[in-house]
Amino acid sequence: MLGQQIKLGRKKRKWSEQNLAARAGISRATLQKIEAGEMSPSVGLVFEVAALVGVPLFEEDSRALAASIELTQSKIALLPKRIRSKTKAVDDDF
Repeated sequence: MLGQQIKLGRKKRKWSEQNLAARAGISRATLQKIEAGEMSPSVGLVFEVAALVGVPLFEEDSRALAASIELTQSKIALLPKRIRSKTKAVDDDF
């Protein structure tokens, strides 16, 4: 979704892929990966490109953001404090 929003923002500004890539200091191929939603580009690059085309990265309404944070914290509180992998019982009967 973020990649599509970046592509839309680029097209609204009537910037070519090469133009936006040059502004971000990345290759055109990397920009194409970002717009395609591939996972290989770093989050920092994606955020930088999103900022260049004006894609809002965070909720502007502080009440909605506070509600989202509270919901996330309540979900985290329900989860165990530690996550341990199950140990296998050793079958040593020969």
